[in-house]
Amino acid sequence: MANVLYRVGEWIFANKFKALFGGLGTLLVVAMLALGIGFSFSEEITIPGTPSEEAMKVLNEAFPPAEDAGNGSVRIVMKSPEGETLVSDSIRAKAEQALEALLNEADVSAVSGPYDPYSLSESEQIGYATVTYKLPAGEVGDASIDALERTVQKLRASGIQVEYDGNIGSVIPEIGGLSEVIGIIVAFLILAYTFRSMLVAGLPILTAVLGLGIGILLVLLGTNVMEITSISITLAVMLGLAVGIDYALFIISRYRQSMAEGCSVRQSLAIANATAGSAVVFAGMTVIIALLALAVVGIPFLATMGIAAAVTVAVAIAVAVTVVPALLALAGERLRPKPRSQPAAASAAEGRWGRIIGRFPLPVAIAAILLLLFISLPALRMETGLPDNGMKSDELTERRAYDLLAEGFGPGFNGPLILVAQAGSGDTASEKIGQALERIRTMDNVAFLSEPLFDASGSTALIQLVPGSGPNDSSTKTLVQQIREQNDQVEQQGDVQLMVTGGTAVNIDISDKLNEALPKFAALIVVLAVLLLMVVFRSIWIPIKAVFGYLLTLAATLGFIVYVVQEGHLASWFGIPEPGPVLSFLPVLTAGILFGLAMDYEVFLVSRMREAYIRTGDGSRAVLDGLRASGGVVTAAGLIMVVVFASFVFVEEPMIKAMGLALAFGIFVDAFIVRLTIVPALMVLMPKASWYYPKWLSRITPHVDIEGESIHAKEASPTVAPSPSPAKA
Repeated sequence: MANVLYRVGEWIFANKFKALFGGLGTLLVVAMLALGIGFSFSEEITIPGTPSEEAMKVLNEAFPPAEDAGNGSVRIVMKSPEGETLVSDSIRAKAEQALEALLNEADVSAVSGPYDPYSLSESEQIGYATVTYKLPAGEVGDASIDALERTVQKLRASGIQVEYDGNIGSVIPEIGGLSEVIGIIVAFLILAYTFRSMLVAGLPILTAVLGLGIGILLVLLGTNVMEITSISITLAVMLGLAVGIDYALFIISRYRQSMAEGCSVRQSLAIANATAGSAVVFAGMTVIIALLALAVVGIPFLATMGIAAAVTVAVAIAVAVTVVPALLALAGERLRPKPRSQPAAASAAEGRWGRIIGRFPLPVAIAAILLLLFISLPALRMETGLPDNGMKSDELTERRAYDLLAEGFGPGFNGPLILVAQAGSGDTASEKIGQALERIRTMDNVAFLSEPLFDASGSTALIQLVPGSGPNDSSTKTLVQQIREQNDQVEQQGDVQLMVTGGTAVNIDISDKLNEALPKFAALIVVLAVLLLMVVFRSIWIPIKAVFGYLLTLAATLGFIVYVVQEGHLASWFGIPEPGPVLSFLPVLTAGILFGLAMDYEVFLVSRMREAYIRTGDGSRAVLDGLRASGGVVTAAGLIMVVVFASFVFVEEPMIKAMGLALAFGIFVDAFIVRLTIVPALMVLMPKASWYYPKWLSRITPHVDIEGESIHAKEASPTVAPSPSPAKA
């Protein structure tokens, strides 16, 4: 690999404008295709084969969905002023007048409620109207949204409290918003401090944005051939931006190191592409494999999230080994570092940390491991689910609508269950279903059970059940389990088959399925990590230590998320308005992403240690030399990735907030506690054993040159021997 990338680097040096315009041309072509073809997101989060999915199939066969079932809809929730009700003459007249005006809007097909038995609370103070549109949710335009807002403002001016929720408008999350801008600015400042150069600091940002643009446009095109959820875009932006900056940083750092040693621009470019570029390709492929491995979990929406993120990572790799060298060639001698360009304080700090690890490896390792085990403890209490409007800030109208509905109709109204009952054919079908429902009615936590609605054959009925608890309450999950256990007993008698579906039941099944998948997925990741690192480092113990560190990172991350998101500690620090269950797919997603990114830092750091070990044969010295050579760059890369992920913590969407918080904390733990503390401490304790590899295994293991051994031999010059990177020079 190193030889190929060395030749690529030489070609780019001679053809820098071709390489640069090739990247820009790719962006232009993909943008034109995306604008011409368009995009189509799917917001369905389902898992085939779960009980709720099977029930939904039966329901759709008995009660085929209407043609407009996928159209946009909005629920307008109203509360009368103090001392009045919604049925008071003056209040009713104002409400009906405003809703009638909304009905006359071109895109509105129907307005129902709030003056029917199901849309008005028992106190008649709270009610809701449902607005149905003629267009699919994502196609309802700004004019219709403005008309809705005018209606709401008109009702509020009448003294009525009005809130609303719904699914209309664009489903694409905002890209390039304040959070991303803040992340990029802080990343730029970190790079400027690391390299002591504004020009050098700007290059990784520029190439990362270029790669991110191409990657996101490719994902948008991909929505036309596979079902991709809109949140996949956010994950793709997070990873694409973070790895794009980091990969460029590693190559630029190695380039400046070679220049500091006196190499020419051509030599420095080729060597950087061969060494750091090889590490980038290998580490990036590890991230891609981890993301694609999400498909083995058997959950379609999670697999497409992994594919979308993998696309942006693949583009980041391609940009790092083509466009980055082109810009380096274009800048030429202007990037040659000045002597002592790193702040003395930073250099002294790195030296002190290396000496501490060298002198006290066992206490350092034990202290770090015990700290992570302590942080991991809350993970034992983890409960998972999908966030709803009840977990959003009360500054948002959808959260206030959620609270009003809970106040007027009970907490379970926001998460009703749909029961599907089948009793075969015959005159007694309705009687059998009625008897089964009577048993359900006597269960705890059943606030409301509607009368059964039968299909044309009279053998299948649809029933709505409103629990006494909210959709993410453990009591609701218990109720679903009890109904299914009741069905097992009744079905054995051959009387009635009773199934549970609806959004709440689907979310419960998704959480259960994902919790079952996490240990299997983690085991797959562990095996994959051991095999990959054995090939790269030709060692038995380094892969084992790397996997041990990864498992510590994952456990600590889950423990921290439970502590903050689920239990509410420190929640105000991170803008979390309401404690709630951990996002159901977050553990599996975090396991995959952290594996890939953890292997990034493992490869970049330990590969420099291996270079030093091959050169000196001294295991302890190799660890310290590797820390001096790559520790500063890995520190900067880790800080950048933490900042990029943390910038997403301050968006309003709970799912995005939880993902950003988990990945930011996970990278912080992995980069600074695991890779820069535990791994070097354990390697100092095992200076020779760390590099042990049986000869028989070495003969059958393919050789992957990511340290550029063949390149160093080719150059055959002392000027290309490893030395501290310019970030620390």
